[in-house]
Formats: sequence, C-alpha cells, structure tokens
Amino acid sequence: MLEIKNVSKTFFPGTVNEKKALKSLNLRLEHGDFVTIIGSNGAGKSTLFNAIGGAFFVDQGTILLDQKNITALPDYKRSYDIGRLMQDPMKGTAPSMTIEENLALAYTRKAKKSLFALNKRDMTHFRELLSTLDLGLEDRMKTKVGHLSGGQRQAVTLLMCTIASPKLLLLDEHTAALDPATAQKILKITMDIVSEGQITTMMITHDIKAALSLGNRTIMMDDGEIILDIKGEERLKMTVEELLTYYSKERKKQLTNDRMLFA
Repeated sequence: MLEIKNVSKTFFPGTVNEKKALKSLNLRLEHGDFVTIIGSNGAGKSTLFNAIGGAFFVDQGTILLDQKNITALPDYKRSYDIGRLMQDPMKGTAPSMTIEENLALAYTRKAKKSLFALNKRDMTHFRELLSTLDLGLEDRMKTKVGHLSGGQRQAVTLLMCTIASPKLLLLDEHTAALDPATAQKILKITMDIVSEGQITTMMITHDIKAALSLGNRTIMMDDGEIILDIKGEERLKMTVEELLTYYSKERKKQLTNDRMLFA
C-alpha cells in the first residue's frame, strides 16, 4: 500500500550544518496497517512524514502510494490521498471560518465538488459525523473554529483529514499539546474513525506504552534509520523495559528524551 524504497534526505549538504535526516530508509505498509513510530528527538520521525507528505523532495529513493509513484508529486497533489494531523491544534483549520465551512472545504477538495453545490444532504452528513465525536459540536456548526478549545479543534481537524476517506493518515503527535483527559478522548475518537474506515495509519508518539498497545505494528527510529520493526507475537510480548534495553544495546546509548521515559 505504502512503499518507501531506499529514501535519503540530507539538509544543508556540504556545509557545517549538514544533517543526514533519512538514510537509505526502506518501509512497506499493507492496507489497514496502523503503525506507531517512536524515537528520540532528531530521530527522523517528522522528517519521514514530511517526505511522505511532500513537504520536500527526497534526495534519492522512491515513494509509492497504492502502487502510484508520488516521489515527484507536490504536497498539494498528495493531500488528496494523504491526511495529516499536526501536534499544534491551531494548525489544519481556518479559525475565521465555521465548523461547517471547514468541513465543507475538506469534503469538496476530495470530492471535486464546488462549495456552491453542497446541499442539505451534505450538511446532514456533516452533522452526523460531528455527533459521533460526542463533543456537542453538531449543535455548533455555525461556530467559528477559532472559538473552540484545543481538543475540540483537533477533533474537527481529524474529521477534516478523514471525511473523504484518505488512503493514508499521518498523525504527528496529534495529542501531545492537549491535557491528559482530552488527549485520551481524542485518541479514542482517532481509533474509532481509523477502525471504522480501515484507514492505513502512521502515528508518531512519545508514549512507549501506547506505542506497543495501539495499532498492529511498532517502528523505532534513530538517527534517520529504522532500527526496530516489530509486530505480531513479538510485539505483544515486548515490554517498555525490554524496548529501552534493546535501544541501549543497539545504539550504545541511553534514550535521553524525558517525554518518552515518563509518558
């Protein structure tokens, strides 16, 4: 479904600031996979998402989505098939527009339908989707998104990313900026939407325990490389302590990210 073949990316090549962010990286996802991604700061997690989403072109390698080569496609063309949630709830929505208008923009973009062509049935569909969030937003469709709380706004962004059934969903620490209770609720909503739509998903998280319990596969990255890729019985038996020990043995260093160690 998603194939990343020998992908590399170096920033500021030939300068004192040269950084090899991705190093001949290979990865294959099947349809319906839910992959959690962990690693310390600078491991290459968000860079990988940027490469997939088209924020920049890779230096070498190939990226295939549903057997289509998207390596040279600009980000706005990839966005028809790839949804992405960022850590900051303020990103991904138009704050001066209403909930209804934000959903309409996301819906018409994929459906290639004019905003003026939307009808009562479409509005009813938006209302039904909002009601599944159990946040009362179906009764606030005329409210500007800028007036919502961070959790409410992130929930609307999640709907915007999935309303038109993307082939791939990228979750870039999308609950990290929320308080624990709200983060848990957004995570549950995420899992419900992904499960119902059978959406192939990649989720960056600093919570190692969650990384081992959510989805069906866990990847650990370090220094632009995938150093561990586990699923099935091996993943079910893996503990947080064993994962940390593996990292120390493999990289000859300790994890230094407090957010990972104490999440």
